[in-house]
Amino acid sequence: MKLISSSRTYFQKRVFPCLWFGILLSVMVMLCSVPGKPGQSPLPFVLVPLLMAVFGYVLFRKLLWDLVDEVYDLGDALLVRNKGMEVRIPLTSIINISASTFTNPPRITLRLREPCDLGNDISFMLPTSINPFKRSALGNELIDRIDALRQKR
Repeated sequence: MKLISSSRTYFQKRVFPCLWFGILLSVMVMLCSVPGKPGQSPLPFVLVPLLMAVFGYVLFRKLLWDLVDEVYDLGDALLVRNKGMEVRIPLTSIINISASTFTNPPRITLRLREPCDLGNDISFMLPTSINPFKRSALGNELIDRIDALRQKR
């Protein structure tokens, strides 16, 4: 059993958003507690962190919170763990693999022939590479293995 998802997934999914919202809240509280000129509204000091919070929420929802926690390679199948659930996905039930390299974090999305308990699409974070422009070797390897299994059938 080999871990093929990034070991930083927990930090990216859970710790980083808490840091983001916590820092924004701290900045907003500090800026509002500083006495200003008489008659000056604290609205600009509240508005910018609130807009950043909305922006962060939308980005986290789109790029981070749909990632599964762990993906293990079992040879002929993948073991996917997310929020205490564990699903075994045979490679033959994967109909498409898309690897995105220009997003942060880099990710692979597996489209399944039939939905499982985790849905129709399974996305996981790739281990980071030094070269952000290089195609994922893991994605290419999975594509080749699935293609070989399809040709055998």
